[in-house]
Amino acid sequence: MIVLVMGVSGSGKTTIGEALAAALGWTYLDADDFHPKANVEKMAAGIPLQDADRWPWLDKINRKLLQLQKQKHSAVIGCSALKQAYRTRLRRGIAEFKVVYLRGEYKLIEKRVKSRKHRYMPASLLKSQFDTLEPPRRAIVANVSAPIPQSLQKIKKLLRIG
Repeated sequence: MIVLVMGVSGSGKTTIGEALAAALGWTYLDADDFHPKANVEKMAAGIPLQDADRWPWLDKINRKLLQLQKQKHSAVIGCSALKQAYRTRLRRGIAEFKVVYLRGEYKLIEKRVKSRKHRYMPASLLKSQFDTLEPPRRAIVANVSAPIPQSLQKIKKLLRIG
């Protein structure tokens, strides 16, 4: 099984994703690690990525997920995956793909983003992420304001794992 933990920057994808993967004994992947240098440089300069920037990045992640599936490994991937088209691209060829959507209010997430130092994602890009966001129709929804243990318990229950 592949579980996508998605949401805007600052929603807790890494925190929840790593904790979920650890609790399940699965591999955790951070989509940020798959960005080419050009994408990182754009974002660091405060320039939002365009779809043309994202397709090769999403295809690279999909290839890794297919490799894990072929090896019969389950994994959790933390990725913004803001549009349905991005999620469709990530799930291509994956037999069992579940989506966990970390939903939260702009003000709360903005406060989080402003209080942390991301490798390259400036707080100025948060608005563009909310503008781009297409909430998934079928997903496990976790509220970002909930305590992490409560969110993990809910996610595991709805995944029917643990």
